[in-house]
Amino acid sequence: MELHPVRVHRSKDLLPREAQLAWKIAGVAADRVPVQKDVAEMIINRIIDNAAVAIAAINRGPVVSARMMALAHPRKGGATLFGLPVARTVSPEWAAWANGTAVRELDFHDTFLAADYSHPADNIPPVLAVAQTVGASGKDLIRGLATAYEIHIDLVKAICLHEHKVDHIAHLCPAAAAGIGTLLGLKQETIFQAVQQAVHVSITTRQSRKGEISSWKAFAPAHAGKLAVEAVDRAMRGEGAPNPIYEGEDSIIAWILAGRTVADREGREAVYGRDYYHVPLPAKGEPKRAILESYTKEHSAEYQAQALIDLARRMREKIEDFEAIERILIHTSHHTHTVIGTGANDPQKMDPKASRETLDHSIMYIFAVALQDGTWHHIESYTPRRASRPDTVRLWHKIETREDPEWTRRYHATDPREKAFGGRVQIFLKDGRVIEDEIAFADAHPLGARPFRREDYIRKFRTLTEGLISTREANRFLEAVQDLAAIPAGGLDALNVALPAGRLTLSPVRGIFDAPVRSAEPAAVRRVARKAEAKARTTTLKRARTAKSALTGKPAKMRPGRTTGRTVARRRKG
Repeated sequence: MELHPVRVHRSKDLLPREAQLAWKIAGVAADRVPVQKDVAEMIINRIIDNAAVAIAAINRGPVVSARMMALAHPRKGGATLFGLPVARTVSPEWAAWANGTAVRELDFHDTFLAADYSHPADNIPPVLAVAQTVGASGKDLIRGLATAYEIHIDLVKAICLHEHKVDHIAHLCPAAAAGIGTLLGLKQETIFQAVQQAVHVSITTRQSRKGEISSWKAFAPAHAGKLAVEAVDRAMRGEGAPNPIYEGEDSIIAWILAGRTVADREGREAVYGRDYYHVPLPAKGEPKRAILESYTKEHSAEYQAQALIDLARRMREKIEDFEAIERILIHTSHHTHTVIGTGANDPQKMDPKASRETLDHSIMYIFAVALQDGTWHHIESYTPRRASRPDTVRLWHKIETREDPEWTRRYHATDPREKAFGGRVQIFLKDGRVIEDEIAFADAHPLGARPFRREDYIRKFRTLTEGLISTREANRFLEAVQDLAAIPAGGLDALNVALPAGRLTLSPVRGIFDAPVRSAEPAAVRRVARKAEAKARTTTLKRARTAKSALTGKPAKMRPGRTTGRTVARRRKG
């Protein structure tokens, strides 16, 4: 790996593109280095994982809305939509939108955490949608996804977005654009422009994950995927992008990320002449292996909750009476404390009427339910009835989090053996006793008690899709995806998973895209056109009658028309 320093430059410096981060990202994408076998196998695992969580969420409200929007943009030979037959295809950017929403809705797929946060499998819907549309092969898809994961994870390692209240999809969009560039075999120049466009259009705020979290949390990465497809399309047509997008005088670093912080503290002139980030990227010819550093979820909740759910299940065995608990203190990392803990200062995280999207970002709620139930379910653990149970609310409100410097250090560790997202929990009982335990890695983590293997991904798929798809369809998909490299060009629709007829929810609510097609011409222009069309029809009829008369020798019969004043005057004169 090579570290690339990133700093802000004045416009008059004319920073050459070879020195720009976006150009270096494009170079990685254009490098046709072979994908190693273990990387290809993990890509298959994540495609299985994505299909599992997408089908499990297939009839939830946001997914239905996204699907209906996509269906309003049909395209023959386009991309497939989860749940629908392969014959029903839409434009690729809309497939990325609908399938991306389905994948993200339950917050149940893979994760990578470092300087920032990410769900790298969010890259799969846009890259797959383009692959299906252009008739790519399984090997093409593997190459594209290896790049997308690599770029996404490398950016997350180096550039912190959340510190500056920017949502993490700003790393997803350029990664997806780079992955699509690899898939299509585009030149470095084209990918360079697409990456810059993708960065520019995907800057949004973290309010999407603050306070009352809405369905936009699922739509956000899908939107980034859609934007990535569009950015690559524009670049392929020869269109340029804001440049340099990372290092420019008015760039995102200079005015939104670390440069803005420096300017606020020391003045605008202090922004120049210092390195803000060091982004690791593979050297030319070096394999893209970043996907192996990411990890998936066994439980449908924010990733920092994974280990603590496992710890709650273990600690409940030592508790005889939950009403005997006086309070619970969770010692954990800065991120867990400030994003899903009491350090977020979000009252919604303690509200029994909060949305599902909010509850899965409340470690207080999650720990309370896991402690009481000894299990976690992607549906039952979030129902309003479960969240409002009086004994759960009482326990929930006794829980608080506290940042522990050691857990923060481990969160940011670069050594995979040290990097951990767990915590230490103290349960204080009313009789003065304290039950204490800690966990570093979730059970499903590569270093956990039960690391996820291929059979675990398959079991997760079968569990989440049971009762939604047929056994035959499940077997067909699993057979196809596990032989991904052998899928020929034009055969990637085999990766779609369809529900039986009549089992897919279609929303009756209509939006702009469902409106009937209307002429864009003004009314006056339409009237002139209608008159011209009527005159042309009349002329055609007259010519036809005249031709018939010439053939038969009989006079042409004219259709009786309206008697006008001019006709009456002629008759009187005659």
